[in-house]
Amino acid sequence: MKFRRETEFQETEIGRIARDWKVVRLKDVAEIRGSRKITQGSDTLIFIPMEAIPDDGVYAGFELRDANEVKSYVYCEPGDILLAKITPSFENGKQGIVPEEIPGKFALATTEVYPIRCKNINKFFLFYLLKYPPLRNKLASLMRGTTGRKRVPREALEDQPIPCPPLKEQENIGKILLTIQNLKESIRDAISRLERLKRGLMSELLTGRIRVREENGRLSFYRETELQETEIGEIPRDWKVVKLGEVVEIWDKYRIPVKENKRKPGPYPYCGANGIIGYIDGYTHDGEFVLLAEDGGFFGRFEKSAYIMRGKFWANNHVHVLKAIKGTIISEFLMHYLNFTDLTPFVTGSTRPKLNQEAMKKIPIALPPLVEQMKIAEILSKVDRTIELHHRGRERLERLRRGLMDLLLTGKVRVVDGDVGS
Repeated sequence: MKFRRETEFQETEIGRIARDWKVVRLKDVAEIRGSRKITQGSDTLIFIPMEAIPDDGVYAGFELRDANEVKSYVYCEPGDILLAKITPSFENGKQGIVPEEIPGKFALATTEVYPIRCKNINKFFLFYLLKYPPLRNKLASLMRGTTGRKRVPREALEDQPIPCPPLKEQENIGKILLTIQNLKESIRDAISRLERLKRGLMSELLTGRIRVREENGRLSFYRETELQETEIGEIPRDWKVVKLGEVVEIWDKYRIPVKENKRKPGPYPYCGANGIIGYIDGYTHDGEFVLLAEDGGFFGRFEKSAYIMRGKFWANNHVHVLKAIKGTIISEFLMHYLNFTDLTPFVTGSTRPKLNQEAMKKIPIALPPLVEQMKIAEILSKVDRTIELHHRGRERLERLRRGLMDLLLTGKVRVVDGDVGS
């Protein structure tokens, strides 16, 4: 694959583009499909709802629906680009290509999308062009309708001027951006697998159904057979059940009310229920703590309801600050246990559900020996670190994609060789 930096440009109504590119209207190279009556030949139809259209992906999903349930729709075919036209779906980037593998030769989609059939333009080039922020922002500024129901007018989309490189270059640009997207989706799938692995490990290790120990410098696992019945279910016979208040010190008196946070910016993390939310001057905590969300909306299976903070930091009044009592519980074990446990039975209030301090103290904890706590925490934290590395890799690819879009979709950098993997 070869690239070269373009030196010859032209000024156009859409800005500066390569001199040998053209500016065309979308309707000159693509068609927005109109309404089409379907002659029913079966009891089921392929339907694409808004939920099946990705905001960060390429292909739309689909489902089978009873023909009698589909009262309104737009017609589309494999290869069409489905562009969400209503707020907030449009602003969120909802857009997808109808997959080739759908049964039959057509599908029906929500009326809140425009089905775009490419005629004299590469579909992947147009797909990423419609994702390009400057073009999106221009279309968003032309939306009409009442608040919450604004839509991109059809004529505004059809009359939108777009850059048009030679077809071969369009194809190569599309392939490059699609390759990055495929890498992102591979990482996303890997993250999903790791998260399933973590949930499985938490379910087995934090209940003691599977035990872990070190033998000859290596971790080994075995299934526990000697169990005892407790208030939180069966746990190993050599584990204990304790209340959270028995194994932690609560440092809530040092929290800063959010409305009183007038302090000047500085180097120390300022923490809330979901993690670090800023940096301000001075600090109230110094050491290793488990921060546990106070607001009930963050509980259940939300993985960020508890997290570790080390060093110097502030905390606001939406998070409990817990210090593990030495010799009783390991901070990382406690963090994983709280994230695994359903905390909603301890949350009170309806308008603003909240985990108050007295209820929090009563949360039961299944407590293994300290050595086993350390091994469990080590295993789960390794999975967490791997997931975090994958997230960072995906973020780097996204930054690369955005940078390449700005270079390739304006002709600042040209693709001069057609040998690009898809």
